[in-house]
Amino acid sequence: MNRVCLTLPTNRACSATLTALHAEARYAARRFGADIELLILDSADDRTRADHTRTVAALPPAPGVTVRHLGEEAQRDMLRQIIRKAGLPEPDRLLRLMLPPAVSYGACTNRAFLLAASLGCRSVHRRDSDSTYQLHAGQPVFPVHHELPWLGRPAAEAAAAVTRTDLDPELAHRPVSLAGASFIGELSVDIGEIRRLDEAVYHDVVGLWVPGDWPEERKRELVEESFTGAGTAPFTGDHATLTLVDPMRVDMCNVAFDHAVYERIPLPPATDTIGSDYFLLHLVHDAGLPGILHNRHIENFHTPERRTDTGFPAYQRRFVKFLLSMLYFHHVYDRMAAEGDRLLDDHRRVRADRIVEFLRESTALDRAENIWRLDRVDTAYRKLGGRYATVADRLAAERERLLDEAATDIEDYAHLIEAWPALIEAARA
Repeated sequence: MNRVCLTLPTNRACSATLTALHAEARYAARRFGADIELLILDSADDRTRADHTRTVAALPPAPGVTVRHLGEEAQRDMLRQIIRKAGLPEPDRLLRLMLPPAVSYGACTNRAFLLAASLGCRSVHRRDSDSTYQLHAGQPVFPVHHELPWLGRPAAEAAAAVTRTDLDPELAHRPVSLAGASFIGELSVDIGEIRRLDEAVYHDVVGLWVPGDWPEERKRELVEESFTGAGTAPFTGDHATLTLVDPMRVDMCNVAFDHAVYERIPLPPATDTIGSDYFLLHLVHDAGLPGILHNRHIENFHTPERRTDTGFPAYQRRFVKFLLSMLYFHHVYDRMAAEGDRLLDDHRRVRADRIVEFLRESTALDRAENIWRLDRVDTAYRKLGGRYATVADRLAAERERLLDEAATDIEDYAHLIEAWPALIEAARA
């Protein structure tokens, strides 16, 4: 039996999404004969989690589908057992990296990776609570349709089933390691208001995530493309390409990884940092591991919480930390791209030691570029005025802390990667 993990990490009310996700699990079990572990990792408040519990209890039983709904206490207990069994030093630090007190897009998915290993799953298929499935001819468009058949199998076997192949024949013997698509609808990062207020300020701010040494024309092109996903055109029919998947074409609300990827390398556990969970997309591409890029895009929407008096400054801080993280990640991405095949060992497994080396190299970079980024954000937000100027005041008061956190997040990631093999082994046991 092919056992896989379909997972939804959440910290917000999403009962409708849970019901839709269960429908995707039923579809996967029925169509592919798979054993589906539907894993809901719930970090919502007590009242919201209770609503989720009632929703889960009302889901109809389905052959081949097992639903597991875990609140943070259950997740913490599981992590403590795994960390204790792994026998690693600094267990409290590891627990904090796996289940931090603040929002972490990477950590919630890392918990899904560990649980998937403990359940004997061969792949993890991730969805988000602020998205929904498109409809075509009255039926939901489930991404698992393209994810389940080929993950872990040689790319050559998938070639006959896709619409087109754009893969070097020399890579055809390598396993399909990723399957994914993007989203349609609202921007993936909730900064559309900035664009509506001032197009020039939007371009200036979004351009801060682009490598600093890129020529202006290339920067402008990437800014126009950033956070837009697959645009707004709805699904009309399947199209899938066997290729080295461009990280810009996939969103983490619509992706699946083979276990050989996530059991070697976790995601960055950075807190309060948008985009910190995209690392494996770059790694799979740069290591020359084949993937399937399809067009079953998920529909993205923004929850109102991000625009409240408390949610707005918190979200803007996450966005700014994303900008600061790129100083380090661009260095690592450049090193990975140059490394290419050397990122894999003789068994075509990702070499974790090389990733750790690149991360630790990056922490020695001059912070001047990030100081410049903070200066540009400050100028831009004050130009926008209103609550953006208030955010600028808060960011200015946290300036040194933000710079320190961006570097510490990288150090923490290197530490987690080194601990990861023992954690995976303990989870399996």
